[in-house]
Amino acid sequence: MEKLFKLKEHGTNVKTEIMAGITTFVSMVYILAVNPAMLADAGMDSAAVFTATAVSAAVSTLFMAFFTNYPIALASGMGLNAYFAYSVCGELAAEGITDPWRVALAAVFVEGIVFVILSLCNFRERLINDVPSNLKYAITAGVGLFITFIGLQGAGIIVKSDSTLVEMGNFDSPEFVLAIAGTILVAVLYRFHVKGYILIGILATWVMGMLAETSGWYVPNPEAGVYTLFPNISAGFSLPAAPNFLAFDFSWVAGNVIHFIVITFSFLYVDLFDTVGGLIGIASKGDMLDKDGNLPKAKGALLADACGTIAGAALGTSTVTSYIESSAGVAGGGRTGLTSVTTAILFFAALLFSPIFLAIPSFATAPALVWVGLLMMDCIKKIDFEGDIADVVSGFFAMIMMPFTYSVANGIMFGILTWVFLKLITGKMKEIPPVMWISSILFVLRIITLVL
Repeated sequence: MEKLFKLKEHGTNVKTEIMAGITTFVSMVYILAVNPAMLADAGMDSAAVFTATAVSAAVSTLFMAFFTNYPIALASGMGLNAYFAYSVCGELAAEGITDPWRVALAAVFVEGIVFVILSLCNFRERLINDVPSNLKYAITAGVGLFITFIGLQGAGIIVKSDSTLVEMGNFDSPEFVLAIAGTILVAVLYRFHVKGYILIGILATWVMGMLAETSGWYVPNPEAGVYTLFPNISAGFSLPAAPNFLAFDFSWVAGNVIHFIVITFSFLYVDLFDTVGGLIGIASKGDMLDKDGNLPKAKGALLADACGTIAGAALGTSTVTSYIESSAGVAGGGRTGLTSVTTAILFFAALLFSPIFLAIPSFATAPALVWVGLLMMDCIKKIDFEGDIADVVSGFFAMIMMPFTYSVANGIMFGILTWVFLKLITGKMKEIPPVMWISSILFVLRIITLVL
């Protein structure tokens, strides 16, 4: 252990690292309940997604451990899974595409390959640095709003309306009441620094739901899509269905090249900012940054993230990324890859408990979505609303268009195009970097394909 992870050099020991790894796992294991539920809405088998989520998280976290020796865990990213299920698959399904998730997986796979190339050739810094800060923060905040909206929908707190598009749901429904109660519980647990507070909130909401079913308040109705909340463990604890391995569909791409590029590009944009922001946040909490504020072994960390995304797509899940929840393990003393190895082993072990995770209903995962959305909205404090008009308006459009058009890609598109157009109109063409030119051209071509 000492030779492999250099524990003494990092001022830690095996016991501390293992406990830190357990802490990180408990802090982020909620993804095993949330991701299958979200991707099931895209037409995927939830059991297969569960397996893919757990295995890709374990494998990707091992990549991080051995590429960098960092105490950072990875899994299918929140926000990226929402874009996958509701934006990409939703739009493709509306176009009549059968199994649109196969096309989405192909886009994630290509995005991962591009991310690997960018990591190896050091172009990633240019791509990240040339995007205006306001736009970066607004994209993160917009994804937070989008995730929150999805969570509220899943709990029936927000429902469709013929007159106002959306309205508040039925306040006396068990899903509505229990989701609100679960969110309040998560907030209280967070206030008192309870480890694994999001997972506890999910499980507590689920248990309250089972009590509601026992009392007769929650009434299962399979024909209406309302199922019993009690898990079926009659067959014991065993592995779930095999993952959708290499289930890519590239046949659609030939006739829709621009659309596919935009989808892949949007995945890449969000993944880049999510990864870099997460890595810096975790590293700063663990004093892993150098004197200049840079992250040593950044190339290895980004490469682990990119390889994890490729592995996740091959297994059948949305984009894999570094988890900010790793900071919980870092705060607990985790300093080396042994923390990550511990977390990875626990993700493998979680495969045996699939009947439990797969029985958790959407209203019980709603508190997790709402809370993660709240945390992502923290970026709005960094947005400068009094600077250059292009920065202000583009950031605003990027942020609001994601939830209002139900698409992460639309938010990025409106943000980038608004920024470029305003720079041109205000006579600041020289301030437009190549990355923004390329991005805007891609989105203009996408608009043309939609109109024609």
